[in-house]
Amino acid sequence: MLETKSLNAGYGKKIIVNNADIHINRGEITTLIGSNGSGKSTLLKTISSQLEKISGNIYIQDKDISLYQRNELARTVSLMLTGKTEPELMTCLELVESGRYPYTGTLGILSAEDKKKALDAIKLVGGEDIADNDINKTSDGQRQKIMLARAICQETDIMILDEPTSFLDIKHKLELLNILKNLVREKNTTVIMSLHELDLAQKISDKIICVKNNKIDRIGTPEEIFSGDYINKLYDIKCGSYNDIYGFSELEKISGTPEIFVISGNCTELCRKLQRDGIPFAVGVIQENDAEYPIISALASVTVTEKAYEPISPEKLQLAKDIIKNCREVVCNCKTFGTVNRGNLELLEFAEKHNKLKK
Repeated sequence: MLETKSLNAGYGKKIIVNNADIHINRGEITTLIGSNGSGKSTLLKTISSQLEKISGNIYIQDKDISLYQRNELARTVSLMLTGKTEPELMTCLELVESGRYPYTGTLGILSAEDKKKALDAIKLVGGEDIADNDINKTSDGQRQKIMLARAICQETDIMILDEPTSFLDIKHKLELLNILKNLVREKNTTVIMSLHELDLAQKISDKIICVKNNKIDRIGTPEEIFSGDYINKLYDIKCGSYNDIYGFSELEKISGTPEIFVISGNCTELCRKLQRDGIPFAVGVIQENDAEYPIISALASVTVTEKAYEPISPEKLQLAKDIIKNCREVVCNCKTFGTVNRGNLELLEFAEKHNKLKK
């Protein structure tokens, strides 16, 4: 559907994205991710012909983009780019209706069918209540919805969106992405966008393009991109961590000798509070397949672990006891102990015996 070959994109002679080779299929959602300033917006503006390429080639449906007439391209590619538009004296509905201009004659007169398509688009994004409002008197989130409706109203095979979820609360982020997913399923639309919300990019995308250091660093499926420690490397994360599997980020763990020992089990909220309060703490003993393990290991200063499905070994119990001896107190939220974590009951009794247990 869209392909670039040896594309250099930038401003004037300054290259921002170097030698980009991408291939985007019809009826898929392709998402660009990468740190601020990496070139995502520059690349999107270039492949949509909003920004003149420096060198290389861009093909849409096997046709060089330079051979498209303006209206022909507008009937093929619709845009929702970063930055506020400042249309004068236009209502939200009138702005959405402008998405039909590529289909009108030279006078730009809308037919009854054009007006119906505009109304359908604004209803699709839930913007009926602001249809008659001045676009310049809407909130950032409302404006974002209207700009999406305009792109939908344009009825193109390709939609290019730069950070479409910016300014939206979580409810409207999910609504917007569901609208895009439905367009792909029902109309075989090709969606190309950039997102900062990595968890959403991981869930909605068919393909991920990673931009780093002025080039395409990696292209793959979400399963290929969100694996191992790649995201932490892509964003050069040093003051925290990102969990590829569960799609969450955590602030940097508190370093130092643990002051509090948390006996594993139902302890995520407690660990988050200790981390917020800046108190170094240890957690144990926790199996590596435990649902809390990814969060605990990202938060705790020290984590005593056991292999998945294995009962707690005497060696791990002793390690935990040695840490408890040097802590000022022990906390346990776990109420029951099963076969696998039976050893943690021994830790509870050990802490109580040494007057470390917080009542």
